[in-house]
Amino acid sequence: MSHSPPTSQFALLTQRRFAPFFWTQFLGAANDNLFKFAFTVLVTYQLRVSWLDAKMAGLVIGALFILPFVLLSATAGQWADKYDKARIMRSIKLLELGIMGLVAWGFFGQQVPLLLACVFLMGLHSTFFGPVKYAYLPQHLNERELTGGNGMVEMGTFVAILLGNVGGGLLMSIPQVGVLWTALACLSVAVVGCLVSWRIPASPSADPALVLNWNPATETWRNLKLAAQYPSVFRSLLGISWMWYFGAVFLAQFPSFARDVLGGDEQVASLLLVVFSVGIATGSLLCETFSHRHVEIGLVPMGALGMTVFAFDLYLSSQELAPHGAALQSLGQFMAQSAHWRIMADLALLAFSAGLYSVPMYALIQLRAKATHRARIIAANNILNALFMIVSSLMAGSLLSAGLSIPQVFGVTAVLNVIVVGYVFWLMPEYILRLVMLFVTRIVYRLKVRGDEHLPTDGAAILVCNHVSFVDAVILGVISPRPMIFLMDHRIFKTPGLGFFFRAIKAIPIAPQKEDPVAYERAFERARQALNEGELLCLFPEGGITRDGTLQPFKAGIMKILETNPVPVIPSALHNLWGSTFSRIEGVAMSKPLRRGLFNRVGLVVGEAIPADQVTPDGLRGRVQSLLDQPSP
Repeated sequence: MSHSPPTSQFALLTQRRFAPFFWTQFLGAANDNLFKFAFTVLVTYQLRVSWLDAKMAGLVIGALFILPFVLLSATAGQWADKYDKARIMRSIKLLELGIMGLVAWGFFGQQVPLLLACVFLMGLHSTFFGPVKYAYLPQHLNERELTGGNGMVEMGTFVAILLGNVGGGLLMSIPQVGVLWTALACLSVAVVGCLVSWRIPASPSADPALVLNWNPATETWRNLKLAAQYPSVFRSLLGISWMWYFGAVFLAQFPSFARDVLGGDEQVASLLLVVFSVGIATGSLLCETFSHRHVEIGLVPMGALGMTVFAFDLYLSSQELAPHGAALQSLGQFMAQSAHWRIMADLALLAFSAGLYSVPMYALIQLRAKATHRARIIAANNILNALFMIVSSLMAGSLLSAGLSIPQVFGVTAVLNVIVVGYVFWLMPEYILRLVMLFVTRIVYRLKVRGDEHLPTDGAAILVCNHVSFVDAVILGVISPRPMIFLMDHRIFKTPGLGFFFRAIKAIPIAPQKEDPVAYERAFERARQALNEGELLCLFPEGGITRDGTLQPFKAGIMKILETNPVPVIPSALHNLWGSTFSRIEGVAMSKPLRRGLFNRVGLVVGEAIPADQVTPDGLRGRVQSLLDQPSP
């Protein structure tokens, strides 16, 4: 599907509304991981601590880092909604400077308890940054930029994780002076991040009158209840939290996996993180390309499938490795073995799939959450993420303690992914339905759109369109950044397959008044209710699918709705669908499957909204006809 010529998401890096924010969060994520991974390498490879088992070190450090998310995310969400987000980010970066001073002291003295305390403090730093980060984006980016902006942030975060982990591992492994260089690097990154944060533009409070609740327990519960008021948002929160559960299993085990399963040294552990980070960064960036600058949750099931397939193949490929010797392999020795390339491919594709899975979910939350509550809902997301990651650490630790190998833990996680993600999709079938829409508009057809910027991202409105085929609703639905409620001829619901689909997207069947007056009135009542709830309603005013390919007279039903709900009306026109499989060109649709083959080019033109008081059936038909008379996109 193609849209109006967009500006590349990379252009955001040249704009002050995005660039200073991007680099501030980038440097913060890099420093988090530089410190954490250097510390993990220290206690895994160099410093033996009797009370901290090397195999469990990654899990302990990970659990300590995310503990503040559970305890204080609710408070952080309130701050982000009440105060200017730029000021909050600057304050957080000043806190980071102080923490890194303690980190340097802890590294020099090899004081493991102090370093563990600093892990907790950096978790606190990230706890307060998280709600600000995701609430900042929709305040400065529009809907068409939101997926690209989120993709850039996710890409930046995982490249920062990559650089931080690689840098931490390489610096700490330098003989004799590794501790010194690691401490200096942590301090330097904190200083640069603090300086960059002063360029972030003002981001005014979303709810300055908010009264802070300082009780984290009651506020946490209130935030979770607040998020639950938005079913699609809350279910997406669960989906994202599961992704962090899933990813935490792999990230926490990389040092031990590299050493105990692959027989590699610190550089091999760093390589695994490089492959994983590049994979998820690539998947995150390509979300904008695949979604064509809209929030496209149809990518989520594709990502979920890839996560399962490649995680399970990682388990299989790890199980098939020959036993390694006592001496750890260097990076060159590791790369020389062909069996290891399959492992790296699995990691890269697993991570790529996780990027496709997560970015649309983040964008959906930002788009559909109420602006005055957005940061608190993001805080609820962080709370759930933290809880899922703690459970992840406990589960992985329990499985390892029970005698399972690290590859077997990966295999169990892959199976769990099928169960959990399947449950999320069952709760919210919109993800699967959007995938079906994507298949129709990119495989059966090749859709191009012009004027989609006229589609409102919020507020009640009515979209009207010519009715050419049985899949018109599918095509219109995929170009909308939010769910669309369709008012459709009741006979379409009797078509096998299509009937199930239209019921699943909550389309409203309407029968002619003479045929079934009760169903007729019920349809209009449901249409009014949808508009009262701020939904986007789609009508086909012709009353049925055309039998000759021409635009039929418009019925007066739309005027009946506008009498009680005077909302804007947006005309649109579908091009090149007449003569396709799902049209009635030969009297009966679908009599010749794929009669024009695959990748048929079809178009949609969307016009400017018309005020309700200027709408008449004939005038509206004239607007749609003028869109049909334009060249196809």
